Amino acid sequence: MAYDVIVVGGALSGASTAILLLRENPALRILIVEKSPRFTRKVGEATVEVSGYFLTRVLGLSQFLNETQIAKQGLRFWFANDQTGSLPEASEIGPRYQVRLPSFQIDRSVVDEEVLRRATAAGARLLRPAAVSDIQLCPGGMQTVTVRHGETTETIEARWLVDASGVACLLARKEGWWIPNAEHPTAAAWGRWKGVKDWDDPGLAAKYPEWASACHGFRNTATNHVTGDGWWSWWIPLKGGDVSVGVVFDQRLVEWPKGEESLAGRLKTFLLQHPVAREMLADAELIEGDVHWRRNLAYYSTTFAGDGFALVGDASAFMDPFYSPGMDWIAFTAASTADLIAMQQRGEKVEARIAGHNRDFAVSHRRWFEALYKDKYDYIGEFDLVRLAFLLDLGLYYLGVVAKPFREGVRALLNPPFSRPSSHSAFHVMRAYNRRFSAIARRRRELGQLGKKNTGRRHLTNGYTLAPGDIRLLVKPLGAWIRLELTEGWRSWWRPARRGIKTPGEYVEMKQSS
Repeated sequence: MAYDVIVVGGALSGASTAILLLRENPALRILIVEKSPRFTRKVGEATVEVSGYFLTRVLGLSQFLNETQIAKQGLRFWFANDQTGSLPEASEIGPRYQVRLPSFQIDRSVVDEEVLRRATAAGARLLRPAAVSDIQLCPGGMQTVTVRHGETTETIEARWLVDASGVACLLARKEGWWIPNAEHPTAAAWGRWKGVKDWDDPGLAAKYPEWASACHGFRNTATNHVTGDGWWSWWIPLKGGDVSVGVVFDQRLVEWPKGEESLAGRLKTFLLQHPVAREMLADAELIEGDVHWRRNLAYYSTTFAGDGFALVGDASAFMDPFYSPGMDWIAFTAASTADLIAMQQRGEKVEARIAGHNRDFAVSHRRWFEALYKDKYDYIGEFDLVRLAFLLDLGLYYLGVVAKPFREGVRALLNPPFSRPSSHSAFHVMRAYNRRFSAIARRRRELGQLGKKNTGRRHLTNGYTLAPGDIRLLVKPLGAWIRLELTEGWRSWWRPARRGIKTPGEYVEMKQSS
């Protein structure tokens, strides 16, 4: 049997693409090939505002998410130095109140299953568990996929192939499009924990009353970030009480602990160097069999689509987990891919659309990386620098990215960030302050002055809205950046930029149990 579309990978990116296609044309013959018999937990558990919009207002998951997952209360950051002895002495950045726009902390195994269920309910056929052993592309013709399902191997044809295979990147690796990002050599270790303290627990409030009363919203259901020089960790609560905690670090700045200790032991030892983590993990234990490691996280594909194929989600690129951009990327790639396929199915010419798709996502990925992530780990443990970057990053995200789908609808997702001329000025400003904060931090490191401002400071924000007038809230952090340059930054104005590693090494994904 021939199909209109074969989707390789049934998790969020693949299943959501199928839903959008069937919503446009319920008569489409779509086959989803999923290798796992059931989904397991994975990283990418925190949504932000664009992915929250995509899950709720585009995929229609509002009730499901409210009933089964946790409403997220923004981002929160914690900093320390050698003089920081306890939780209230650590410097903090975060919202003072509850958030204005919906986002969620999600168990991906649960959410992915629900989105896949909805795709099949809409009319997609599911082959599961099934492994793709070969793909043969024929631009403009029928794509051929060889699938093993139980004891059967069959060859299936479709006009379109959607690669939603995640970090396996089946098409990009097979066709030679997959490129590791040597400018961003990050690695990560993570797991799910039991017994992590509740940031809003009455016991902590009794122990540290002034600290507890400073914040009027929930700290516990935020994505908390405990940071250090060259590294940060995420703390994401999951429905049922488990907490996802992982460390991401720049391999140029941080040496991961080695030795005979298990991965779980090394992860906990690493985190306990920070006083905030020592407090919160005092009675916590990693869940056996749910501890993982991955190095050289960042990569991209040089091709995003052709006449008969498209790459969505992590199968097309991955930048960094900081700020949780992965599901935003899914929203943009899935929406644009579904629109591209729908055009061809309606009999329209797609050559120009494909060229634009490849151009826009290549530009978006590169500028997104340079604006937010390139060399950010140089200053990720510095309270004052992260405070300024966070206020500017968040404000420009709200005004330039989040506002568009809420005002214009789902069609806004067809234009990925930084891909349009109207966003060029914002990109240049963001890249400029990110570079400058990195240079300032590198000089501090050379002088032994890192972390000097990391104790006893608290910046709790009232947050941004989608009102155009909120652009005025950028004036104060921009002014603070100028003052920083005049008082300290000028000493690093003529210093060379950081270089990436020359040899990125082999991209490795290892899963090790404790």
